[in-house]
Amino acid sequence: MTAPSSSHYDLLGGDAGIRALVDRFYDLMDTAPEAAGIRALHAASLKVSREKLHKFLCGWTGGPQLYVEQYGHPRLRMRHFPFPIASRERDEWLWCMDRALAAHDAPEELKAFLRQRFADLADHMRNQPDSPVP
Repeated sequence: MTAPSSSHYDLLGGDAGIRALVDRFYDLMDTAPEAAGIRALHAASLKVSREKLHKFLCGWTGGPQLYVEQYGHPRLRMRHFPFPIASRERDEWLWCMDRALAAHDAPEELKAFLRQRFADLADHMRNQPDSPVP
């Protein structure tokens, strides 16, 4: 009899691991000049954003469906449509997530997989054309 394989949620450290990833992500967004554009799209306090991303990532990685239980289907593109997101905002978001993942204690194979999934998801959130380069 083989043991069941661990979910991404478990491999990230469960609730505490997801919380640490989200906190690192938003700490970077809140302080890094490289994330100034994406930070400007958020409220002055990142508390609600932290909670929503934590709940979403718990379910997205195979853990409890906290986001769905509270808010319903994520409908991420629709929920992000009020915010102008072009390649710059996508890239700043990914910059923060890449560094948060790099600092996280999880298997490297999982980090590589999640980086690709986050890149695909962030690219899907774009709803504005890129500004022409001067």
